[in-house]
Amino acid sequence: MMQHKTQTDISEIQFLEGPQSRFTELKFILATLFELIRCFRKLYNIGPCITFFGSARFNEDHPYYDFTRKAAGEYAKLGFTIMTGGGPGLMEAANRGAKEVGGKSVGCNIKLPVDQMPNSYLDKWVETKHFFIRKILLVKYSFAFFVMPGGFGTLDEYFEALTLIQTGKIKNFPIIIFNAQYHRALIEHINLMKQQGTINDADSKLFMITDDIEEARLFIIEHSIKHYGLKPKIQQIPIGRI
Repeated sequence: MMQHKTQTDISEIQFLEGPQSRFTELKFILATLFELIRCFRKLYNIGPCITFFGSARFNEDHPYYDFTRKAAGEYAKLGFTIMTGGGPGLMEAANRGAKEVGGKSVGCNIKLPVDQMPNSYLDKWVETKHFFIRKILLVKYSFAFFVMPGGFGTLDEYFEALTLIQTGKIKNFPIIIFNAQYHRALIEHINLMKQQGTINDADSKLFMITDDIEEARLFIIEHSIKHYGLKPKIQQIPIGRI
């Protein structure tokens, strides 16, 4: 059975099909410009962020959810706003962890044919029509990136951030991959790329792999807070909160 397409889907499909009329192209450019302006205005005062990339498909009973929630809480206590894609699963876990220690929690949600509703742990969120705008926002406001277990979208976000760092488009921000076992094949492939010469030894050291929340916390203090001279407001755990 053919699924009904939303107007957003139709406009994006049309744009990606190739050259359109000049008027159609101009409308798309202007719509994109206004979407960026709207998002920049809403996120202007969110403070230094740490962005969590991770799957929307793990529920709160899964160990990955619990780990992400705890990790985000620890880094929110350093004073960082926790930013995610704003959806369910590990994105929700990270936003929830921030809220439970009195930290700030922000999401950049995406409009999809099947609606992805913003999770209930967000202080502020924006909704974008296009993935490229969402990725701009996730990178723009962050001083570290955490890669949790995930699928195509998580890897897309990870490699985009990694490529921007490798090519000097953004500063050498920390990227931390959590769960070495889940990402074992990914790390093996990166090692293969180094062996084959498609990346160099320095490229293979642009990220950290760990399963230790405290090790990553110390890494963030050294490579984000101290390195960039940040002065985030330290969060205090509210009375009665976990």
